[in-house]
Amino acid sequence: MQQKSQGRVQMEGLTVGEVAKRSGVAVSTLHFYETKGLIRSWRTTGYQRRFKRDVLRRVAVIKVAQSVGIPLAEIGDALQTLPAGRTPNACDWSKLSTQWRQQLEARIRQLQGLRDRLDGCIGCGCLSLEACPLRNPGDAAGKENSGPAYLPGP
Repeated sequence: MQQKSQGRVQMEGLTVGEVAKRSGVAVSTLHFYETKGLIRSWRTTGYQRRFKRDVLRRVAVIKVAQSVGIPLAEIGDALQTLPAGRTPNACDWSKLSTQWRQQLEARIRQLQGLRDRLDGCIGCGCLSLEACPLRNPGDAAGKENSGPAYLPGP
């Protein structure tokens, strides 16, 4: 494959294959991100998908956010706050990561509480749902009806 000059790549854009190769993300994933509004492309006269170079940074932001457990819907909301048509910069990342840090710290506290309560659950096999602090805290299910309220249906 011939190397394109910097100006020509900017004018023509990156193909989906080039973005996939450079970002380490599958083409199908890029298509999925586009359907979710996380990234944008345009079509050439031959109806081929093209991306601006800033998509590489946006894909990197998406992958980092996903790796720490941020749901795609929240990533999409955050990306909507960024100016369109330019590569996200360090200031943009700082704003996003500050917002996500608070969510991650809350999730960590929740998981630590779950871990600490899990020790009391080991061995019960959830045979006593009225006493299970994880599956039925405060016997909420018993207030609604008696019997196996949480057993899966057929």
